[in-house]
Amino acid sequence: MEIAFAIERAALGWVLLASTAKGLCSIQLGDGPGALRRDLEADFPNATLREDRSALSAFMVQVVNYLASATDMLWLPLDIRGTAFQQRVWSALQRIPAGKTSTYSKIARAIGHPKAVRAVASACAANPVALAIPCHRVVRSDGGLGGYRWDVTRKRALLAVEAKACSGKVR
Repeated sequence: MEIAFAIERAALGWVLLASTAKGLCSIQLGDGPGALRRDLEADFPNATLREDRSALSAFMVQVVNYLASATDMLWLPLDIRGTAFQQRVWSALQRIPAGKTSTYSKIARAIGHPKAVRAVASACAANPVALAIPCHRVVRSDGGLGGYRWDVTRKRALLAVEAKACSGKVR
């Protein structure tokens, strides 16, 4: 498999986008380009990785702008793989509107597995495409943020950016 990738500085640190011919297979947030590249190599050890900023520039503009203001929707083609359970969780996460949150237990109930709260949290942690599948919008039942694969500080910041963007929209 050949994967093109690009890394840019963004409002919440650094962002990596990686894409197959079918769509984005990885969107990562991090503290530096070296760590992001190493994570990509670990996630796709048998792939041929090729840095190609021009191939990903339109998608990168969307993501960088979203991280700064969350005012526009993301329209990103995805090429992600996961178990059937993960796919159901990820699909449910994509139905959470920007500026809103849900809980791990509500997601578990929504996919028909009310006792699978920990498995839902694990599926969120396995999400390969930050923002496109908005696992940052899932919080604990007590209102606590819970975890976030790309750092809880970023989760808090993303929720704040989305809340601010949505508070100015006419409904």
